[in-house]
Amino acid sequence: MNLDYAQVRALAAVIREGSFDRAAQALNVTPSAISQRIRALEDRTGRLLVQRTIPAVATADGQVIVQYAEQTALLEHDALARLGMLADDMPRATLPVAVNHDSLETWFMDAAIRFSSGVTNEAANGVLSSHQVTLDLRAEDQDHTAALLRNGTVLGAVTALSEPVQGCRLHALGSMRYVATCSPDFHRRHFAGGVNAQSLGQAPVLVYNRKDAMQARFARKIMGDIPWQPPVWWLPSARAFVQASLAGLGWTMNPLALIQKELDDGALVPLRARAYEDTPLYWQHWRVNSDTMSALTDAVLAASRNLIRRSRPEPRGA
Repeated sequence: MNLDYAQVRALAAVIREGSFDRAAQALNVTPSAISQRIRALEDRTGRLLVQRTIPAVATADGQVIVQYAEQTALLEHDALARLGMLADDMPRATLPVAVNHDSLETWFMDAAIRFSSGVTNEAANGVLSSHQVTLDLRAEDQDHTAALLRNGTVLGAVTALSEPVQGCRLHALGSMRYVATCSPDFHRRHFAGGVNAQSLGQAPVLVYNRKDAMQARFARKIMGDIPWQPPVWWLPSARAFVQASLAGLGWTMNPLALIQKELDDGALVPLRARAYEDTPLYWQHWRVNSDTMSALTDAVLAASRNLIRRSRPEPRGA
């Protein structure tokens, strides 16, 4: 059985855009055409491929086809690039990638800039024009980006998962250091008697979202099995974390790359000695023989060397 490429593209667009209407806009067709293509593909395969929810979600069978569609689109772009047949008025290829929030706020944009500038790829016998490919970046917690790889939503991801997702290649990036910090005034008010189970249970804490378990892991090292139910500020922004920490709203685990200056200046202080946690990060991408993916991988590995720590001494102020 051969898959119809237009039908496969329609399914991938629905999952990528989250709805039939937005998929129609992306492919410059009518929503009715998208529905007809999806129904025809489901009839052809005899499988339900998409859950008509908001947003639309691929079924397990649909994920397989979405992965095929995204990889095929990437290889098609690479083939046209090698043949010199990419015209300026052609729609740009887009590479879906998942990145954890803190990497996006610190080093990953350097990777995107390196990728956009173009990379010489000897394996391709020429120069890859990466500026003709854009990135569709999905921000997600590093413990959950791998799920987007598994379900075909993205082709590459920065993740904390040390085991490769089935069908993916894995590259170790090093570790991102987080430091439990607060303002000096906050420390005097809440931790003058030490960082212990009682003070941690009463001091307000900043948490990114319900998936963010880093502060809880740090607290558990001190509190053990004692229940931890502190006052919580929910702040879904890494830079808002820094602002809130400086203002004395609470303590949190801040990425060292974002607060080194504040630590050096004394505007922020560690909660206690060795108040840090190193989180290993990995770059995973689908096993596809693509010049574009190779160029992005090179850019990610180069950019991560600037800000991700590799067994370095304890940071100043931590």
